[in-house]
Amino acid sequence: MLAEERLSRICELVATRGTATVAELASILETSESTIRRDLDKLDQAHRLVKVHGGATTLESAHLTRDLTLPERYCLHADEKRVIAARAAAFIGPDDFVYLDAGSTVEELISQLTETRALFATDSVSHAMALAARGCRVTVLGGELKSATEALVGPDALSAIGRYHFTIGFWGTNGATPEAGYTTPDRNEAMVKQLSMEHTDRRYVLSDASKLGATSLVTFAAFDSATFLTAGPVPEGYRTLENVVEVSQ
Repeated sequence: MLAEERLSRICELVATRGTATVAELASILETSESTIRRDLDKLDQAHRLVKVHGGATTLESAHLTRDLTLPERYCLHADEKRVIAARAAAFIGPDDFVYLDAGSTVEELISQLTETRALFATDSVSHAMALAARGCRVTVLGGELKSATEALVGPDALSAIGRYHFTIGFWGTNGATPEAGYTTPDRNEAMVKQLSMEHTDRRYVLSDASKLGATSLVTFAAFDSATFLTAGPVPEGYRTLENVVEVSQ
């Protein structure tokens, strides 16, 4: 089996199973465990899966227990993110004070902006730079920089958010269910998300449909507290919920 063929087969096996051990992959592919470990290193570096102790897991599975880096997130559901962001951008008017949460789907919204006269605020350093490049007025909320998501968190960020009242806001999420609400792996980021939502009139959570039915570690808002704007195959039982809005691709 050629090396590239083996790498593709590993990705298929991990995607089907959710997780796979080194021993399982070596047995199925009839190769050594040392070869599998080297393959997993390559695939992890290419953001095609996540290498964990003893094996590998999918990016989506890893996303429930830890924040993926922005390059890892860019590889997930890119088409869905584009259509969600385009719909969300259309909701922004020239007189809005807009809150933008950290995350790759919200970052895609910036590239889809048609209204640049609004005032923006964000806890994301990369979002602030992208907004400035579009000629937008932007307020960067202070705080401690979290390198994985490039978000600002901690007491200073919370203090800054507490002074503002946003007319519209957009957030990402790692999981969404009616029972657990919107969830994320990091409690510090959850606090920033929660307070910013409490200070916003019109709230939208932007996420592909794979997050529906999934639960991460920390709840930051009730499920019905925001409109869930999504694309992709929505699980049965979620299509009839009033706050779930599907965007056609």
